[in-house]
Amino acid sequence: MFFLFFLVWIIFNGAVTMEIVLFGVAVSFAMYAFICKFMNYSIRRDIAYGKRGFRIIQYVCVLVWEIVKANFAVIKLITSSRYDLEPVLIRFKTDLKTKQARVILANSITLTPGTITVTLEDDEYVVHCLDKELAEGMNHSIFVELLEKLERM
Repeated sequence: MFFLFFLVWIIFNGAVTMEIVLFGVAVSFAMYAFICKFMNYSIRRDIAYGKRGFRIIQYVCVLVWEIVKANFAVIKLITSSRYDLEPVLIRFKTDLKTKQARVILANSITLTPGTITVTLEDDEYVVHCLDKELAEGMNHSIFVELLEKLERM
């Protein structure tokens, strides 16, 4: 939070001089001390938010990478000479505890080309896959692992 205060100070000043930096450090420290004392904030909370933010950025990067990989897989399925696609409807359960994590997983599956989350009830998913190859290992995907790590934080 201290760095956020300092960054806002620098942005609002529009210039970086020694006086602005020193005064910004002092003001940012005073504001950080104030929120720690009177608003039940702590350095531990800052560290926890930082770790959680890192995990979220990691999840978004993995999601983008998986979307790119799935795009190429779907292009390969569509343009290949074999026309015997085998669409499949699969059901699986996860051990995700929060409703938010389950919804994020359902949306991530839907964002990935070739798969659509049909229903999500409690911890059971029904997913339509363009081909049975796309359905392999869906209940133990990297998305589930990363969301479980986020839940533990």
